[in-house]
Parts: sequence; C-alpha cells; structure tokens
Amino acid sequence: MRLFRRRRSEADTEAAPPDPRTPWPEQQVPSDAAAAAAAFWEGWYDLLPEVSAALGEGEPHRVEHDLCVLVETLHPRLHFSLERGRTAIYALVVSGQEDPELRPYTDAWKAAGPPDDAIWEYHDSVPPVPDPTEVTVNLGEHRISLADVRVVAQVDDGVVDVAVHHPAFAELDDASRTTMTFLPLDATLGERLAAERLRRVETAEAVPEGTIDLLEFRELVRGLTEQPDESVGASG
Repeated sequence: MRLFRRRRSEADTEAAPPDPRTPWPEQQVPSDAAAAAAAFWEGWYDLLPEVSAALGEGEPHRVEHDLCVLVETLHPRLHFSLERGRTAIYALVVSGQEDPELRPYTDAWKAAGPPDDAIWEYHDSVPPVPDPTEVTVNLGEHRISLADVRVVAQVDDGVVDVAVHHPAFAELDDASRTTMTFLPLDATLGERLAAERLRRVETAEAVPEGTIDLLEFRELVRGLTEQPDESVGASG
C-alpha cells in the first residue's frame, strides 16, 4: 500500500503562483553526495517522531512537505515514497528513477543509512511488489486487476522486448493505456531491474499470441543472469 509518492514542486507551495515570465529559481545540487547523505539522515532522525505519529494516525500528509524538503537537501531531482514494508512495517524509498547522474546520491544515501529493522526498511530504488497479480489499480472510473495482464517477451542478448496487454485497454484513453503498460512491469520487476533489462515496451490492444502472466515474466527476466542469450517467444 503506497501512502504517497511525490517530491515537492512549485505547485506544492502555498504562495501565489509565480509570474510565468519569471524563470523558476534553479535548485542547488550538493557537490558532496556523502555529506548530503549524512545531512539527510540527521534530518530524518529529527523528523522521525513526527513521521511515526503521522503514519500511526493515518495522516501521512502532515509530514509530506517536511519530507519533500528533506529529500531535496540530498538532491532536488530525487523522488521518494513512504510505503508498507515487505518485512518491516514501513518502507522509505528514495529513487533517482535510474538516472545515472543521481546514482551517486542514492548510493551515498543507502550507504550512510541505518540497517533495516522491524519498523523501517530503506530502498534506493522502487522495489517490486511481492505478488503483482494481487494488485488492483484504481484508474479514474476503472478498477484494473494486474492478474489479467498478459505479456509477450522476446529476449535478445540479455535484454527484453515486451508487449503488454490487458482486457481493459480498449476502454482506456491513450495516457491511461501508457500508464497501464509500464506500471505492471515496474510492479513486477522493480525499478532497477526493469531499467537494466527492458529495452522496447509496446502496448498490445488486441490479445497477442504466446502470452505469459506477470509472475512468469518475473521468473523469465530474473533468470537472464543465468541465460543471457536465450531468445524466448513465451507461451502460456
């Protein structure tokens, strides 16, 4: 269950919007990733009692602004989320969305952070969900079960071209179809593995031949380290 995921932008401020003719001020990027990471964790420990209270009372929005500011001290282009943990109660995710320019900052953040415990776990990229086939996405008036997603995967030299189909695609607009093409893949593989292994991703509005479900797809992609050169037109 994702509690929220966003980073602060000009739309989050309470002040009136700036004159569109006025350039938005450039946010400073820390020159020392390790020092920025240390400053983040110091701020996190200071804020943690408020975060815990807000989550315990089901009101994460109370600390969203402060967390946005804190993450921006690490790097202004990073995204973050507070989620239910896989082994802990909560998870803090700080992600550079696999931008190589941001990797030094997320690496330093992870290295300087505490070990996972029963309450918190920490991720430097968006992790996969335990079972994507149990996820239902609310998209406007549509409730879309990822259990109904089918993919066709073609492996070429260790990377994967994939076509994604869902029966609800015929009812969605273009933007929603695009969202529902990529979201199941990220949920299945996690942000990092998806960035490393997926090459071409297409939306299949008609049911393709030779499809597999998301759990079979995860098994296929994770197995590429052992079989990097296998070509697969998977069938289900």
